[in-house]
Amino acid sequence: MADPVRSAQGMLAGMSPTLIDGDVIFCSTVDPALAARAMPAAIGSFREAEGMSLLLPLADALALGFDCGAPMRQITLSVYSALDGVGLTAAVASILAEHGIPCNMVAAFHHDHVFVPSKMAEAALGHLRALQAASA
Repeated sequence: MADPVRSAQGMLAGMSPTLIDGDVIFCSTVDPALAARAMPAAIGSFREAEGMSLLLPLADALALGFDCGAPMRQITLSVYSALDGVGLTAAVASILAEHGIPCNMVAAFHHDHVFVPSKMAEAALGHLRALQAASA
């Protein structure tokens, strides 16, 4: 594995955004049994005071009865960004905001992931690739 990148310019220049196939749903439940049934399919989860937040593939969210009115697409930033790196999230959110594209960022251990409304995913990918090119 490559060393984590810490500088903002390095993270942006190396982010190589990739649009992941399929819609995903952000959802939440206070029902522990429902959360347990959903966890095997979850691509992400976070325990909040209001309940268990889950990030599920659309088909699984539908099957479990969650509200699926806001489908999202995942764009993975392939750079190995350091957990203490500064600037990547701000730059990504800013460029998307400039173009009226809402985003939800999820930072995992190896990569950052941007979730955008499904209908805006291709446009978001284009803006992120342009940001990467401008940072190289």
